[in-house]
Amino acid sequence: MSQPKKKKSAAREWVDALVFAVIAASLIRWLFLEPFTIPTASMEKSLLVGDFLFVSKMHYGTRVPRTPLQVPLTHQKIWGTDIDSYSDAIHLPYYRLPGFSDVKRNDVVVFNYPVEFQYPSDLKTNYIKRAVGIPDDVIEIKGSELFINGEAAMTPEEMQFSYNVVTNRPLNSEFFKDYGINPDSYMAFTDGTYMVFTTNQEIERLKSSPVVTSVSKRIYPPGPEAGIFHDETDLGWNRDYFGPLLVPGKDQTFEMTPDNVLKYSFTIEKYEGHDQVEVKDGQLFINGEKVDSYTFKQNYYFMMGDNRHDSLDSRYWGFVPEDHIVGKAWFLWLSLDKFESMFNKIRWSRLFKGIE
Repeated sequence: MSQPKKKKSAAREWVDALVFAVIAASLIRWLFLEPFTIPTASMEKSLLVGDFLFVSKMHYGTRVPRTPLQVPLTHQKIWGTDIDSYSDAIHLPYYRLPGFSDVKRNDVVVFNYPVEFQYPSDLKTNYIKRAVGIPDDVIEIKGSELFINGEAAMTPEEMQFSYNVVTNRPLNSEFFKDYGINPDSYMAFTDGTYMVFTTNQEIERLKSSPVVTSVSKRIYPPGPEAGIFHDETDLGWNRDYFGPLLVPGKDQTFEMTPDNVLKYSFTIEKYEGHDQVEVKDGQLFINGEKVDSYTFKQNYYFMMGDNRHDSLDSRYWGFVPEDHIVGKAWFLWLSLDKFESMFNKIRWSRLFKGIE
């Protein structure tokens, strides 16, 4: 005669439920959707600081984890500590499950910050920008205006730039709030001028204010800018005058002319999986052998923030490799304004808003 099945204790049931919840959440986060919070103003006003959104892994295809030995539901560190949440004892090759589509030009994309080399590629910090350039696109910025393949690029509806605003009296946060400008989006200088980050629409409204005497767009003059991508070269680019630069794609072959060595050697060295890449006298050497032409192994993308003068993006650190793409920013599920209190903190109009 069989023994009756022993009933689980309450503690055991709680443990089983917790394990199931962790496994289910980890699978959903890996295969389908991952929550993401907007931490900086680089995408304003398309996306705002305090926006909570879901990133779709399904659109571009889910990546198989390259660093599988990791504490579930963590990223780089174990919660509340400075202890690594992963082991790099096993590192798998890049593979992505089939998705709905490729990355399209102007998609808002979450990706791993490419130049954070102290972490495995799939555990680098998540960034969010707009993919303004896809493989085989020619990127050029002239006077802060973006051109793709020689034509003016799509302008996001709420794209921001920075402006010098001169007034005839001191202004306060209430004044700027009436123009949709929060305290983090303006700065007062001692000479009575203000640097303001805002949209074209709001700057036109500001111009009509009787307290505003002049408005001018802050455009970096032609010439090299420290910190810009390839600033160590003779290309002489800056945030507002950049390129032309061709975005490389998988199986695309480039002649390694001195100009192309300047533009692409960093990408080849850091993301193409070679043991040794060197540049000597304007020539490219891979594993000690001179290379006259190079065929790229994966697709690359050029990312820019919609807040064009307050965005750390591809103008500063170069292309985003395909194996760093996390997913497509899909829709907002919550938005909180840190400058408001109580129920006013919730930006109700942004709830469940799609991302374009």
